[in-house]
Amino acid sequence: MTVSTPVPTRHPMDPDPAPSSKARAIFALGLVGFLTGALVGGVIPATVALLMARQAAREAYAAKGYLTGSAWIRRGRRLAWAGLVLAIATLVVAVIAGLLHLAAAPAGTDFSPGTN
Repeated sequence: MTVSTPVPTRHPMDPDPAPSSKARAIFALGLVGFLTGALVGGVIPATVALLMARQAAREAYAAKGYLTGSAWIRRGRRLAWAGLVLAIATLVVAVIAGLLHLAAAPAGTDFSPGTN
């Protein structure tokens, strides 16, 4: 004999889960930051995505599970950090290339060997 236990249902006064309006924007900004990170232009959208992700995470915590979209926020945050890492790597490579270019240039005035 099988006794079925009733499945707990939501309280009728509970709100319906709603998607976060910022989640898709965070993902889009993170993606733009990642794609343009190597061009150093991705710093701005990546920074905005990280700031919005902090706000959206606070709102989702305050909503106690009734605000969905945490996966989009997480993906957007990861893409934004990857874009910032790409931008920093590009700047480091540019600085090293500039220093190597300066090191190859002759220093000071180059006089001919017979000049006093």
